[in-house]
Amino acid sequence: MLEVEGLDAFYGDFQALFDIGFTQKSGETLALIGANGAGKSSLLHSICGLTSETGTIRLNGAEIGKLPPKVRAELGVSLSPEGRRMFSSLTVRENLQIGANTGRPGPWSLDRVTELFPILEEFANRPASLLSGGQQQMVAIGRALMANPDLLLLDEVSLGLAPVVAEEVMAALASIRGESQMMTILVEQDVSRAIAASDCFVCLLEGRVVLDGVSEGADLGAIGHAYFGEDDA
Repeated sequence: MLEVEGLDAFYGDFQALFDIGFTQKSGETLALIGANGAGKSSLLHSICGLTSETGTIRLNGAEIGKLPPKVRAELGVSLSPEGRRMFSSLTVRENLQIGANTGRPGPWSLDRVTELFPILEEFANRPASLLSGGQQQMVAIGRALMANPDLLLLDEVSLGLAPVVAEEVMAALASIRGESQMMTILVEQDVSRAIAASDCFVCLLEGRVVLDGVSEGADLGAIGHAYFGEDDA
C-alpha cells in the first residue's frame, strides 16, 4: 500500500504541493489528472525524493519520505519520466539494463520487456536517441519496469505520440495491470483515457487535491469542473 499524508513539496522557495493526501492499494492503477501546472509531476517527483518535502509517504508500511532517491528506488519506487530522458550515448539494451541496477528480484527482465514491446528487441543495439518518440517511450517504461518496482510512476506516457502509437502504449500498460500486483500512478492529459485505464483517480488543481474517487462510473462532468476549478453552483 502507498499512503501519502499532509504532503507539502517545494522547489527551493516555491511551494508546489499543499497538504496532499491519498492511499493506494496493491495492484491498483491510480490516474493523476489535472491541467498543466496542477502539480502532477511534482507529486511524482516528491514520491521519488526529487523535491524538498514535508509530510508522510509510506510504502508498504515503511516511511520513505526522508530517504534519498536511490534508497527509495531500492525499496520499490520507479519512475518513467516526462520526456523519456534517454541516455543518448547508450543503446536501447543498455538503457533498459540501467533500470535493473536496483538489484530487486522480480519478473521483469530484458526478455519480459521485449515480449511486452517486441520492437525493442529488433532495435536493441541501436542508440536510443535514434528511435522515434513512441519507441523511446517504450524504452522509458521498460527501463522503469526493469527495476521490478512495487510502485511504478508513469509521467505523461502519451504526450507527443501519434494516436495509434499512444493506443499501443496504453494497451501494453493494460496488460501489465491485468497480471501484476504492482501499484501504478499514471499521469495522462486525456482524462477519458486516464479514467478508463485506472481503478481510482486523484484530480489536482494548483497543487491541491480537489477531487478523488473510484474510476468506474466516475462523473466526467464533475471531474471536468474540478479540473478547471469551476464551481458547480
